[in-house]
Amino acid sequence: MGTILHFGLGNFARAHLLDYTQQAGDWDVVGVSLRSSSVRDGLAKQGYRYDLCVQGQGVKRVDILRNVLVVPEDRDAIIKAVENVEIISATVTEKGYHLDAKGQLNFADPAVAADLAGQGPSTLIGFLAFGLVGRTSPVTVLSCDNQVGNGTALKGAVVEFAAAAELEIDWSAIRFPNSMVDRITPATTDTVRAISGDPMAVPTEAFSEWVIEDDFAGPRPNWPGVQIVQDVAPYEMRKLRMLNGAHSFLAYAGLARGLEYVHEAVQDPVLRTLVIQLMKDAASTLPSQIQDQVSAYLDALMKRFENPELAHRLDQIAMDGSQKLPYRFVPTLRETGSNAVVEGTRAWISYCLTETANGRLVNDPKAAEIARIAKQSEPEIGLLKLIGAEDLAQLIQE
Repeated sequence: MGTILHFGLGNFARAHLLDYTQQAGDWDVVGVSLRSSSVRDGLAKQGYRYDLCVQGQGVKRVDILRNVLVVPEDRDAIIKAVENVEIISATVTEKGYHLDAKGQLNFADPAVAADLAGQGPSTLIGFLAFGLVGRTSPVTVLSCDNQVGNGTALKGAVVEFAAAAELEIDWSAIRFPNSMVDRITPATTDTVRAISGDPMAVPTEAFSEWVIEDDFAGPRPNWPGVQIVQDVAPYEMRKLRMLNGAHSFLAYAGLARGLEYVHEAVQDPVLRTLVIQLMKDAASTLPSQIQDQVSAYLDALMKRFENPELAHRLDQIAMDGSQKLPYRFVPTLRETGSNAVVEGTRAWISYCLTETANGRLVNDPKAAEIARIAKQSEPEIGLLKLIGAEDLAQLIQE
């Protein structure tokens, strides 16, 4: 029996890590909400139980969650948990790592600066750094985010923060395995709530995948179906560049055509041709050892995208583009010059400029910077610089 402390208790975590862990048995999960008490409040009313609505498989009750701690209400309890649990995991999205364009901790980020100033941690990085100081036993910190080398990136950010804060941490007893996660999980709708009868229900597809680097400091749940491998990178590249890259393309290009859902965008003849080409171009950049998986993976992705029952909203996928595109678009663009990725990048730029022109901030941690760039004489260059692709400006602007 062990406990997982999980940061970021959104729909994806509840459809993925919590589902896997319940199936494994013998482990509990305590959640941490970094931003809002709404999830905690909703789940607390029903004993932290909720329905997982799996498309084509019905409804299952998830009851493995024992508590949800909320910042700033429970800062001391969160740090205490970091000091004592066996595994610390996270789904805080790319923006939750507070990295700059070079993949290093962004000390200019107001949240990071506030944590360093001793205002009480509010970020995953701050909580880990301050909590790990008090560790007297080994611990595994497991990132479950769509971040290249997510474990490595997370460790790097925590190490940089700890050094800046002059914290003494025994790194020899801490492991940060890389991982790759995959399960399409839309936002909950009133329709889902009505069908399940649970206001906290989570909809998801039947497909699920989890690949984790074999680098644990101590015990782990016997997660069914999880692949424990020596090198996660090939699987991670396959997903980020093919699935996530295709999703981002459909989001920005689909929204520009007045579409609302992934299944609508993938049926558009023009977008369908381009998204298939994007995935083929992305596949050409993948390591040789997984090239034999590409054709079947592409076919499976198209079937998943075409599924209308998931009702996966394009505006949900379009969030946080400045954090996602450096991993989803830029590597394929740089290695292949893919016309489809060029079109996707142009669609993101157009999305940013159109939203700003209409007086709306994009849903992005760099929204204010995007709005400022949009008012410049050459906003395209500024936006490309934001995602680390300014050297590709000529290709995008041709």
